Amino acid sequence: MDMKERAARVRLAVFDVDGVLTDGRLYYGAGGEELKVFHVHDGQGLKRLQKAGVTLAIISGRDSAAVTRRMQDLGIEHVFQGDEHKLPIFERLLQKLGLTAEQTACVGDDLPDLPLLQRAGFAVAVANAQAPVREAAHYVTTSRGGRGAAREVCDLILSAQGRL
Repeated sequence: MDMKERAARVRLAVFDVDGVLTDGRLYYGAGGEELKVFHVHDGQGLKRLQKAGVTLAIISGRDSAAVTRRMQDLGIEHVFQGDEHKLPIFERLLQKLGLTAEQTACVGDDLPDLPLLQRAGFAVAVANAQAPVREAAHYVTTSRGGRGAAREVCDLILSAQGRL
């Protein structure tokens, strides 16, 4: 099955945060608060994908108030943080939504994302992902994490579904 066929089946898109929706660097303020930078193009893509009827989810190994705030701003209700064991979260979400793994896109950049990519119907690695993640992917973005990679994935899915 080719990449466009895989993208056309997507009903759930799961994104990692650090290294996918951000550039992977961690910023800390003087008071110890964690700061993250998100690209507005990625946010626009995520909103368009939701509007087209694709459910979005965030599964991140780190817990961050900045992520909570950004996902609230984007209207993403399925946000899971603070657990590097992502596959059980993914399986529970599939069961809750009544979907199969073949109907999902998972986007990652590092080893904790690998089990999701190996299970997903459409596995995506960002351009700067670690080699094992890129090798497991059906598609590798041309854009780097935090620099438009999520928008690229959203547009690809929308195009494959005839909704761009």
